[in-house]
This record gives sequence, C-alpha cells and structure tokens, in this order.
Amino acid sequence: MSSGLWLRLLDGLLVTLQLTAYGAVLGLVFAFAAGIARLSSNRLVRGIAFGYTEAFRGLPALVVLFWLVFALPGLGFQLVPLFAGVVALSLNIGAYGAEVVRSAILAVPAAQLEAATALNFTPWQRMRLVVLPQAVVTMVPPFGNLLIELLKATALVSLVYLQDLTFQGQIVRAATGDTAMTFLGLLVGYGVIALVLTVLMRLLERRVAASVGRVARPGLLSGRTA
Repeated sequence: MSSGLWLRLLDGLLVTLQLTAYGAVLGLVFAFAAGIARLSSNRLVRGIAFGYTEAFRGLPALVVLFWLVFALPGLGFQLVPLFAGVVALSLNIGAYGAEVVRSAILAVPAAQLEAATALNFTPWQRMRLVVLPQAVVTMVPPFGNLLIELLKATALVSLVYLQDLTFQGQIVRAATGDTAMTFLGLLVGYGVIALVLTVLMRLLERRVAASVGRVARPGLLSGRTA
C-alpha cells in the first residue's frame, strides 16, 4: 500500500480519536447534568431530565446525526460536520451515562447523607463533598464501557462523509481492491484503540478507588483479588 494511502488512514484515525475525545467530554457533561437533575426536588427539572434520557436512549444515534447534518440546515442552522458528529454521539451516550450517574448517587449509603446533614452541610456541600466522591468510584467501570461504545459509534459519521477511520478505509479499499485486508486492518485498528482505552479506564478506576480508600476490582492490570 502506498504512503498516500497510509496517510489517509492516519488522518482518519486522528478524526476518530477527536470524535471519541470530544464526544466523551461533552457526553460526560450531559450525563452528570441529566443524572443529577433526575434527583432534583423540582418536578420541572426532573421532567426535562427524564425526557432527555428517555428520548435519546430510544433514538438511534444515526438518525440524530442525519437530522443534525441534513435536516437542521433546512431550518437555517448549519453545523460543522465534526461538531455535528460530536453532538449526536454525546447526546446519545450522555443519556445512557445519566442513568449511570443517577444509580451511582442512589447507591451511596443513606447514613452518609444523614451524617453530612448532622454536620449542617448544605445540599451542594453534601453532593460535592460526600456523595460524588463515593459515587464516582461506582461510575467509572460503566463509564469505561460507554467510552468503548462511543468509539464504535464514531464509525457512523462516515455515512455523512466525515473522513474518519472507516471513511478512509473505504477509500483505501476502493483504491486497492483488497476488501478483506482493508477491513481486517480496520478491525485491528478499532480493537487496539479499544484496548488502550480499557487500560486507561482501569488505571483511572484504581486511582479513583484509592482516593477514597477502596480497592478497585481485579482484572486487566493485576491478577490480585480485591
């Protein structure tokens, strides 16, 4: 394969990594905002958060992406394709992440909240100093799974002509005529990225667990039991 085709794949890899990184950050914002809002005492706030999570968990990311890229311009709004891809993916992954946040917060023992209340902590102080530090430990493993799902979903942007790894792989396939090796290369490429992300998330899990005095789950990085 010529150097030009290798450069195409490298360019596509960079776009895929950008989509994954930006989508993860924005998805995390949506997840925490909606997850905490689901527990609000304000019915309107709870309703908006519930509507968002249920809507975007039910809507295919591809349909949302098509709407942002092809339908939204008809309403007078034109998004940069990369930004549209990030928004579509983060809205979808953020809806799933919101349920992770909500369930992790609810899993914090009630005694912890009672102790914080006895110390005259405000609701914000209870959330920031007591609840979230413990809940985040529970959130990290499922967030790692969602990050891998986000990586796999980035392949959808090739359908709106965004030149990610899958899109560039299609160009390489057309140029070389070697379908089997091209798609094998894509499988290996996505697999390696997923493995790296898994290792990084496991390291993060251990660091977060250590910060609150817990032992992380055994697994990829160690054979020791908890």
